Amino acid sequence: MIHKTIYALEFNLILDMLCNNAVSDNAKEKLKELRPYLSLREAGAKIQETTDARKILDSVGTPPLPSMKDIQKLLDLAQKGSMLTAGQLTLMGQFLASCRRMKNYLKKSEFLDVDIAFYGKSLLDLSPLLDEINQAIRNERVDDSATRELKDIRRKMELTKSEIRTKLENLLRSKKEWFTEGFISSRNGHYVLPVKKEYKHQVSGSTMDISSTGATCFIVPNTVLKLEEELSLLIIREENEERKILYTLTSLVYEEAVSIRLNMEALETLDIIFAKAKLSLDLKAVPAKMNEDGRITIVNGRHPLLKVKECVPLNFSIGDGIKGVIITGPNTGGKTVVLKTVGLLQLMAQSGLHIPCESADLCMTNTVLCDIGDGQSISENLSTFSSHITNIIEILGHSDKESLILLDELGSGTDPAEGMGIAIAILEELKAKGCLFIATTHYPEVKEYAAKTDGLVNARMAFDKESLKPLYLLEIGEAGESCALYIAKRLGFSKYMLRRAYEEAYRKIDKPAFRPVDSSIFEDAQETVGTAVLTRIKEEKDKKPVGTRSGRFQVGDSVVVYPQKKIGIVFQAANEKGEVGVQIQKKKELINHKRLQLKASAGKLYPPDYDFSIIFDSVETRKARHKMEKGHQPDIHINYEEKLQWKKKNG
Repeated sequence: MIHKTIYALEFNLILDMLCNNAVSDNAKEKLKELRPYLSLREAGAKIQETTDARKILDSVGTPPLPSMKDIQKLLDLAQKGSMLTAGQLTLMGQFLASCRRMKNYLKKSEFLDVDIAFYGKSLLDLSPLLDEINQAIRNERVDDSATRELKDIRRKMELTKSEIRTKLENLLRSKKEWFTEGFISSRNGHYVLPVKKEYKHQVSGSTMDISSTGATCFIVPNTVLKLEEELSLLIIREENEERKILYTLTSLVYEEAVSIRLNMEALETLDIIFAKAKLSLDLKAVPAKMNEDGRITIVNGRHPLLKVKECVPLNFSIGDGIKGVIITGPNTGGKTVVLKTVGLLQLMAQSGLHIPCESADLCMTNTVLCDIGDGQSISENLSTFSSHITNIIEILGHSDKESLILLDELGSGTDPAEGMGIAIAILEELKAKGCLFIATTHYPEVKEYAAKTDGLVNARMAFDKESLKPLYLLEIGEAGESCALYIAKRLGFSKYMLRRAYEEAYRKIDKPAFRPVDSSIFEDAQETVGTAVLTRIKEEKDKKPVGTRSGRFQVGDSVVVYPQKKIGIVFQAANEKGEVGVQIQKKKELINHKRLQLKASAGKLYPPDYDFSIIFDSVETRKARHKMEKGHQPDIHINYEEKLQWKKKNG
């Protein structure tokens, strides 16, 4: 299951980033296998290591860690009795030099008083071996100064070569007509002269080669043959001396093999720790506090794979009596990103990594399990729903009270009624297990279930209904909406079709708190109600109310509108649909009577025969009516008809 979680939450990509920050191959391999620690003590210690390394990185700079490429192979060759070449000893010398530099680097870091700075004391001093290699090997070859014998041999070789070249050049100048070119050549390690075919008998010596055309013979003249033999013997002596030096150095490496391996292990550990610190620096991350109290709090967290400028910070909390968070909101609103961010930051922190946020307090879990993505499979004949259920059954089988469960689009991919039932059943099972869980859904019934169930809380993703753009802000404590009706309206869906869609979608839901505010959907159809409507208030009072509850609201009553808990004044009694006209902050809305609670009746607030047009009419309308009461005003017009039509249309 953890393997699925790693790929679903893209923790594998974080491990790739870690590997890119490591230097040695062994460190990279170990970082690829990094997994969350299950012990609070161990996780805390690993986080502290990353914190210490980050301190050193910020203060002293990048550590001079070696790649250690092929060092282990060289040690194996030395132990088998093989001779290391000059190139291989050069690699070994570079590694030993890195050990010395790293030791000095950590020595400089001791002023920070962090434990990692004192790792330098565990690096063994191999300077004598390094000095021996540096003295004998230079530019990947045995240096002349390696031994006095080698230096003497190479001096004699140069003298012999110089004498050979002098004699050959004298012959070239004296008999130019014999030769095709005016310079000395080399064939099979010998100095030769390019003699024309017709003059080859004029030059006594050994023919070493013939040109492809056969026109030139490359001959070693007898005059330098003795010198050539001397040079060959010197070359053999040089090779023997070099081999003796290389074998000596190889034996020194073999003698220090144990110390070299200990240094390799220490540097590998430091490479892993500093790779975590480098990732922390790249992500501008901080250490998280870890607890065993089942509490997760993230302040301004960011998904580490998103660009900082494009990422909206996440503020999230669960625990302290809350075991489950149900997130709702529109598609592409960021619900899945919230799941992945919480899950990924949890995996990172529990693996000893810093996480990108302002601060965080995360709990220890025994596993993080998730169902994210549709998981369709043609080869396994799995539909989206089947895949979800198969995965969730497996999750339920592996989870307990110490687990963190992340479920995306719970109950989706099947009949909505059955999917809703399955979603609630799953949440009930998770609640019974006592684990922490976060789920996303579109079902209103699931929102209602979360609202009335202890230990569960609703959350929503904010959405700009004007621009139709998600804001990617998580708001805990409020249920969200899918915003499908708002989006349809903004895209030109007709008003009567919107109303029909709204009624069909929400007529079966008893709790108005989980309906979208219909006034927001139909706001362009609700204009200010003028005096002409108010003149019909008496007629509205005489109508038979839809029900005893809806009929109890009268014009002028002060009411509380739920779930917003806003205060409004009734300007219109309930229509046959049970909708009451309420003015809230000078805005008039038709609101279902179930969402209203009487705060104070009109009789307690206003005297008898009070002129409610003072409240419900605009100043301009009242002034116009006052002037018209004094006499005919041909330049003044109050559009009653339009408002009456609105009233008729809205009951």
